Amino acid sequence: MIKRLIILLLALQAGAVLALAAGLHHVWRPAWEAPLNPPLTALAYAGIGIAIVLLVRLLISANNFLMSSRAGSATPPDHALNPLRAAALFLHEFSASMLTSSYYMLKPLGLRLQPQARGLPVLLIHGYACNSGYWTPMSALLTRARISHYGIDLEPLGASIDDYAPQVQRAVEQLCEATGSAQVIIVGHSMGGLVARAYLRRYGHQRIARVITLGTPHHGTALAHFGPGSNALQMRVNSAWLDGLAASEANLQRSMFSSIYSVHDNIVVPQDSSDLPGARNLVFGAIGHVALGRHPDIMRCALAEIESVAQV
Repeated sequence: MIKRLIILLLALQAGAVLALAAGLHHVWRPAWEAPLNPPLTALAYAGIGIAIVLLVRLLISANNFLMSSRAGSATPPDHALNPLRAAALFLHEFSASMLTSSYYMLKPLGLRLQPQARGLPVLLIHGYACNSGYWTPMSALLTRARISHYGIDLEPLGASIDDYAPQVQRAVEQLCEATGSAQVIIVGHSMGGLVARAYLRRYGHQRIARVITLGTPHHGTALAHFGPGSNALQMRVNSAWLDGLAASEANLQRSMFSSIYSVHDNIVVPQDSSDLPGARNLVFGAIGHVALGRHPDIMRCALAEIESVAQV
């Protein structure tokens, strides 16, 4: 379903480019058009159309940062941004968003078994309005490390987070059967970390060696008010669902969690919502929300957490 939505989004963007090019040709015919042959004229208008579409996407990303700055938590002094780092943060997040929505998500992962695999297998759980294609860079890293992994696709799009738990259960069993392992490591991005917690509440931790979350709104996010679906409602700050989830974990070992997050997250607001009491909290700066799945520093950190479990 998500893949079809991405294809539709790309088709709409392509249609917008064509419509803009046609409109420009109809209402704006500058003096330089006459010397150009028709193919070059069409390319020029298409280029302008693409630039306008990219500008719209750029403004959407900028608006996310603006909204997150208004409701964000205090930035620790050691993660303060100078203009150069702020520009790098924005551009990396924008490029990550474009790559994810226009390329990675067109190629869902599925099961990736490695010959002569090392360590425990990894189950990758994507976040809200996404699919397993999000993990394309992480999959390449795990492949180089010879770690078998499985990218699950959560369906349907706006379901309750609890409804995803049985899907995770089936994926865990499938991964264990395919690899011969008694346990797996879960890596969840954003909502995927909450899905992992919902799974543990329902099925227990016998099959799970560790849970690593990237930018998960463990205490909710203010931006969830703008998202459709039951899962968005559950991810609102101080939601009844989040309170109930935390209360149910009184007897679970939070020490099996590693929460990796950025103090400059532009989707999880306040950013310290990713701080999970009792977990191993690993804090970074100058990294946006979507970029967490492909930023070299985050991927190295996640891999170190994965390999540390394998050594136990």
